[in-house]
Amino acid sequence: MAELLKHIRDDVAARLGPALDGLTIERAVLGLFFVGVKLDNGAGGLCATPLQDIPQAVCCPSSAQAMPAPGKLRGRPVAQVLLDLERGGPLRRALAIATLNALVESVLRAQGIPAGTQSDTGDALTALAIEPHQQVVLVGGFAPYLRAFMGSGQPFTVVERDPVVLKPEEMPFYAPASRAAEVIPRADALVVTGTTLIHDSLEDLLALARPGAAIALIGPSVPLWPAPFVRRGARVLGGVRVTDADALLDCLAEGGSGYHFFGRSAERITLHTPIAPDRQAAVRLGGSAFCPRFH
Repeated sequence: MAELLKHIRDDVAARLGPALDGLTIERAVLGLFFVGVKLDNGAGGLCATPLQDIPQAVCCPSSAQAMPAPGKLRGRPVAQVLLDLERGGPLRRALAIATLNALVESVLRAQGIPAGTQSDTGDALTALAIEPHQQVVLVGGFAPYLRAFMGSGQPFTVVERDPVVLKPEEMPFYAPASRAAEVIPRADALVVTGTTLIHDSLEDLLALARPGAAIALIGPSVPLWPAPFVRRGARVLGGVRVTDADALLDCLAEGGSGYHFFGRSAERITLHTPIAPDRQAAVRLGGSAFCPRFH
């Protein structure tokens, strides 16, 4: 298991205490775009569906083995599902991350946002405050940010595992994942999608960032638990809180995406830790911030 996910799991477990032992999965949906979970305490969580990683997406033994126990998830202990953070393939890990995010939501409901963290409903890049001249590296072909960067003329590079997800006009900004070690250290600002947690590549990517780079993690897969991310240099988390788990799962079961549930059964949220004064010059924040919308 990635140390990052282990730290989040252990932190959340410590906050929940004995209550964790009795929590079970009430409902799970493996949708086209997102995996969603509702716990029996009412809390919900999300993770992106790793469609590209499902082997031979047809009805065959290899696909069946990739699925996390269809028909047997209701009532399964949460602690058992979390084991797939370590041992599961991509789809099982996605379900485990969605479950972990539901546990984080359980803590946020009971105890509020962690101390020392600021919360708002704005876009994550608002908190990151990227200046127009800064070089941005975006890890993952996150379409809204690609459009925004191109429209504003922001200098940027997109590092992507599968160039098929990029449009022809986006290809001049593309760098293959094999060049991450070359491209990421050049970034003034590094923006990483939460799907890197599914592939267990996030920690290696963060380790490539130069000292002083401004770092944000974005997407519904990102656990809204700042401390382990801050220790690895990321001070901005742009994620999602589930406000109506039943409605969200109904939407996912019908093939829904973020366009269908944001503002209805889930809301975007940004958590960020204020930057220390002695680091402000290093990351060159302030001035005219670049703030594209998170669609």
